[in-house]
Amino acid sequence: MNQLGKSDLYVSPVSFGCMSLGENATVYKDLLQKAADAGINYFDTADLYQKGLNELYVGEALKPIRKSVIIATKVGNQWRADGSGWDWNPRKEYILGSAEQSLKRLKTDYIDLYQLHGGTIEDPIDATIEAFEQLKQEGKIRWYGISSIRPNVVREYVRRSNIVSVMMQYSLLDHRPEEALLDLLREHEISVICRGAIAQGLLAGKPADSYLQYTEGEVLRAAKAVAKVATETGRTALDVAMGYVWAHPAVATAALGIRTSAQLDGAIDVLRKAESLPESQLRFLRASVRPFRYEAHR
Repeated sequence: MNQLGKSDLYVSPVSFGCMSLGENATVYKDLLQKAADAGINYFDTADLYQKGLNELYVGEALKPIRKSVIIATKVGNQWRADGSGWDWNPRKEYILGSAEQSLKRLKTDYIDLYQLHGGTIEDPIDATIEAFEQLKQEGKIRWYGISSIRPNVVREYVRRSNIVSVMMQYSLLDHRPEEALLDLLREHEISVICRGAIAQGLLAGKPADSYLQYTEGEVLRAAKAVAKVATETGRTALDVAMGYVWAHPAVATAALGIRTSAQLDGAIDVLRKAESLPESQLRFLRASVRPFRYEAHR
């Protein structure tokens, strides 16, 4: 287990990304219970997913074991009344009201980690922080963080708030956080919750395709490098892709989107090994991709 920032939360190196859970109660309850039994204790959802239904499913499934798991959810994306989409809303009043609704759907009286689901530099950041601090003082949340890939936003929350975590996309094929964010967060004892560690499966056996700035051929080259390390070390491609992000000490956990028993089995298998990569293998993998830096929101 890894400590999440300066909090008293200790999270498993592999966490359960709940966004892809289906609506079959028998299936998702079995998946979540099996994950918990195997040692995965961190479950990540958001009020945005399935217009709140995802929180409801997670809450129902985890209620019997609530005290032994960590539930994280997110706020800030407000569904339009007609259901046609959502708009960004970081206002204090909206966050406070949304927390109450999330608590009801999750069938709990506290949220372990409440995260701002995005953020812009134009937001009323101080008021947003006030909302999270108030919820913490009221005992409705234990800790708070943000989910963002914008360096300018992350820096403001590092400077002005008491966040314990930042969820961000990070992988061999999206190593932008290595430029500035990972070391900054480590320096301030703020943990990274990694998403996208396997790049939509492209680093773990899925047929090559273009991804972000990389062409199909470039993705194939990276995937072959991952496969080479896996073969040479007797591990799977999933082990290597996850080991890449675990290698940075700022990363406390990496969330895998899980919707099937086979995906859960893979997640459990990699959790049992939970090994970061040595520097020699990291160098080899990094040499397989061209540099990638944040262009906007710097």
